[in-house]
Amino acid sequence: MPVPAYDDLLNPVLQAVHELGGSCAIREMADAVTRILGLTEDEVNEIHRGNQTKLEYRLAWARNYLKNYGILENSTRGVWSLTSEGKSTQQVDKAEVRRFVAAMHRRARSEHGEDAEVEEESELVWQDELLQVIQSITPDAFERLCQRLLRESGFIHVEVTGKTGDGGIDGKGVVKLGNLLSFHVIFQCKRYSGSVTASTVRDFRGAMVGRADKGLLITTGRFTRDARAEAQRDGAPPLDLIDGDELAEMLKMLGLGVGTEMVERVTVQKDWFLAL
Repeated sequence: MPVPAYDDLLNPVLQAVHELGGSCAIREMADAVTRILGLTEDEVNEIHRGNQTKLEYRLAWARNYLKNYGILENSTRGVWSLTSEGKSTQQVDKAEVRRFVAAMHRRARSEHGEDAEVEEESELVWQDELLQVIQSITPDAFERLCQRLLRESGFIHVEVTGKTGDGGIDGKGVVKLGNLLSFHVIFQCKRYSGSVTASTVRDFRGAMVGRADKGLLITTGRFTRDARAEAQRDGAPPLDLIDGDELAEMLKMLGLGVGTEMVERVTVQKDWFLAL
């Protein structure tokens, strides 16, 4: 089946969040919706524009519509969860949701001008713009970006090796847990615009074995479902994966090359004056 329109994704998204215990990361939501709808690998990876797939783009709109409708809410760390109303809602009427959000947009435009609706779309495309910028930098610069990202995330002794013939290993570092345990990590940086396949994951694991406790694969693209399954395959050392969307969210959270503007909105409380 083709990837459904955003309004046909409203109930699958709602079902997915319920099945995931009432909250989930964006990647978990996408995987659950993929399973619920029975989408194929080709359908999941069909590109909408730039680095963004049709599924990712339409899921973003579905999430925002459910948020405006009062069913979902999201944290600054990219976790989406059911509101109190959402917890008691198993299905929504997509036509009613569309009418509600359209009316909300009309009110916002009348109060704040035509820019009111642009704000929502900007939330859906900034990741794509960021990933296009990252893909335009040199491979060395991307390795240094990953090095900085890991340092800002708490890694120590982070080095970029970048040796040819080193099995694709681009760097190494150490992560400490509670100042008691240390894990040696090697990482690989893939400045892709497409998908990273299971064979790339297998090759990286082969280079990792015997050289580190953990492996971390970072890409500006995305991982196929087979790649994600291979990373966590039973009997093999597990690998951690960071795809383009997760990379963008981490850069935003750490304030690395991404600025967030807080808009002040002032309202006049007429009742306060009338009560004087």
